[in-house]
Amino acid sequence: MSDAPHGAQPEWPSHEPIIRTIAMPYDTNPEGDIFGGWLVSQMDLAAATVAFRLAQGRCVTVGIEGVKFISPVFVGDEVSLFAMVVKTGRTSIQVFVEAWRRRRDGAAANKVTEGTFTFVAIDENRKSRPLPTT
Repeated sequence: MSDAPHGAQPEWPSHEPIIRTIAMPYDTNPEGDIFGGWLVSQMDLAAATVAFRLAQGRCVTVGIEGVKFISPVFVGDEVSLFAMVVKTGRTSIQVFVEAWRRRRDGAAANKVTEGTFTFVAIDENRKSRPLPTT
């Protein structure tokens, strides 16, 4: 979804992040970098927040596509997650998510991960339900 030329750093998104968090030591892999699974879980939380708002209720993650790990996240980094709806169906919502990192001691930020998360709206019986019409 990035329009940046190959090798060029994309621009910080113009909308507000859905989540901002700090990468902590307990989020690391055995090599000492932030574990990719932690980052994907943060992305899923951001995407779910957007999907739940649109669905006006409960949704479940049914797929994750095109996750790209662009650069590492380190302990102490501020991680900002941006999410936007890119497609809706009768019961489904696709949300594109970008994760950006910024060192605590600097102003420069760079995109570290992106991917598309698909959700299905569900009812109280955990069955798919149509999205509300607005």
